[in-house]
Amino acid sequence: MLLLAVGDRLNRVALLGSTGSVGTQTLDVARHLCEQIEVVALAGGNNAELLSRQLAEFRPRLYHTLAPDVVAPDDAVLSSLEQIACDESVDTVVVATSGRAGLLPALAALRHGKRVALASKEVLVMAGELIMEAARSAGALLLPVDSEHSAIWQCLQGERDGVSRLLLTASGGPFRDCGAEELQRVTAAEALSHPVWSMGSKISIDSATLMNKGLEVLEAHWLFGVPQDRIEVLIHPECIVHSMVEFVDGAVKAQMGPPDMSLPIQYALTYPDRVPSASEHLTWGALCHLTFAPADCERFPCLMLARQAGVAGGTYPAALCGADEAAVSLFLRGAIKFTDIARLVEWTLSARRPGQGAAIEDVTATYDWAHRYVMERHAQLCPACQTQTRQV
Repeated sequence: MLLLAVGDRLNRVALLGSTGSVGTQTLDVARHLCEQIEVVALAGGNNAELLSRQLAEFRPRLYHTLAPDVVAPDDAVLSSLEQIACDESVDTVVVATSGRAGLLPALAALRHGKRVALASKEVLVMAGELIMEAARSAGALLLPVDSEHSAIWQCLQGERDGVSRLLLTASGGPFRDCGAEELQRVTAAEALSHPVWSMGSKISIDSATLMNKGLEVLEAHWLFGVPQDRIEVLIHPECIVHSMVEFVDGAVKAQMGPPDMSLPIQYALTYPDRVPSASEHLTWGALCHLTFAPADCERFPCLMLARQAGVAGGTYPAALCGADEAAVSLFLRGAIKFTDIARLVEWTLSARRPGQGAAIEDVTATYDWAHRYVMERHAQLCPACQTQTRQV
């Protein structure tokens, strides 16, 4: 993946998903690097109060919100996500949205030759072939922001070929040591309490089910051109090694650092330069041990479901994402059990007929169909199971 510098001038950044976890951390990086980064557009969801504060502080030219009646925009112009992504004042589009919201603007930005710093997992999972083709055709730059993919990207720099395996690390989430019976009884509050990372609600639940690692396997396949059967997931509770690359001669390169998203965000925004960061550095004397273990797909079936959707190809990954989005929302409001998330995703993938096209319209339609399917089908879960669901 050949990436080029913006040059000596300011990197003019449009941030999609500014009020989310990655979005707010991106703005922390922008504050730290205020002489190198200019925020020219902000897009938030329904958090009107936070978006209004961000608009007042950064004073961008453009903004987007789902609550325009209650956002105070100052002089910013209300625009669609696609308009922001294609605007001539934008050098880099940071896609940090949830669900499928970032898909069309990411595609539009790449087609217009923008640098795209991608944090949203669903974009590549749902439409990997379309996204990579758009980047190639326009000579656009796709920069990974996810800590695992940033780690692999950094490990591959200076390497021409000879990759044997990609090793994605995972914390294992809050339930990595729980048995099947315990998993039946966990609450949303427990699932949201990640032992290491501070994240938004959707990604926190995906981390607890290991769906996030399944999505990351599919992302890595598209980003680095490595077959899925040569991408492995290792449970690494310390979250110090962010991922590794094993080469054909047996050498292994790892990227290490504290569990902090600031570094991969900053690296994507300043590449190819490395500049001092405001985040803490590793204290080597405090590292007593680093442990690794294979991921247990039996206890966490979402990881295997994601792999199966990736192998099936076509619009199956879009169905996976739509079903997971709906199932997680149902779990968060206490409508289903934690273990029902995987069950509903599996039902959805089984109901999806092969042979549908993979144009962008097919991808978005499949995502929406899968979301509706889960919302309709969850009522058919065993009523007795529903009464056992503990409320948050």
